[in-house]
Parts: sequence; structure tokens; C-alpha cells
Amino acid sequence: MMVSMSPIIESDREDFLRLAIAHFSELNPSFAPHADWKESYFTGILSNPNYFLRWILSDGKKAGFILFGLENHRFLPRKTGAIYELFVLPEFRRLGVAKACAADAIRELWSHSPAKVQLEVVEGSTAAAALWRSLGFHKVAERFVLERAP
Repeated sequence: MMVSMSPIIESDREDFLRLAIAHFSELNPSFAPHADWKESYFTGILSNPNYFLRWILSDGKKAGFILFGLENHRFLPRKTGAIYELFVLPEFRRLGVAKACAADAIRELWSHSPAKVQLEVVEGSTAAAALWRSLGFHKVAERFVLERAP
């Protein structure tokens, strides 16, 4: 199986948003995209030259998407690589597609000389945690969120 990546462009908007909604709904079954998400998520990504949004292709077929990029360190004059989202359609899972794509994204990030590459894994996503560990990542923190009451 051949895994590659291809840039997602403006004309891919509807296809991408459909997969992004599927991805976020898997992570959080109560996910419902608000108007600002529908209007700004895709354009916000494409308008930032430090974000790389790619289709994941398996033998030429769309198998999912990956979003990765570079961030300025908050306090120091260095960059950090980040993998923001990785979504593989169910029929392409457990075939090595995610691992091959992630390895390509990591190589691309390293080519920009960041100090490190980081990502977040949703709590309870054991398969995702295992994938990232297999690529050399290790857990360094837990993230806590305080949400505003409705």
C-alpha cells in the first residue's frame, strides 16, 4: 500500500469539512459545529502559512486528513512543530496508513528545524496514544480545561 499526502485547497472545502465533522464527532459525540466554526475553521487554517493541511491518500484514494504546523515559542526565539489533527477513515484504519502519514508529517516538520514536535491525545484514545508512542513520542503533561457553564 502506498501512502502519500496532497495539499487540501479551497475547492476541497466541503469534502474537508465533512471529514472534519466526522473526526470531531468521533472525539466528542456531542460535537455540533457552531456558526463560527463552519465559517472560520477551514479559512483560518488555509490563511496561515505555518499550517499544513493535507489529504492522506492510500493507493491514490482519500483516506483522511492531517493538519500540522509550526508555532512560535511563547517566550523564546524558537519554533515548535505541532500535529493538530490526524483523521483516518474507518476503512483505512489498522493498515499502517496513520503511521506512514504521521512519519511523513514529522519529517516535514523537522525540515523546518523546530526545537520539538508536540501533539495532544484525547483522554481515553488508547489507539492514538499507542500510535504516537510507536513514533517516539512520550507523555509529558496532562491538560485540564475549565469550560464555561451554559
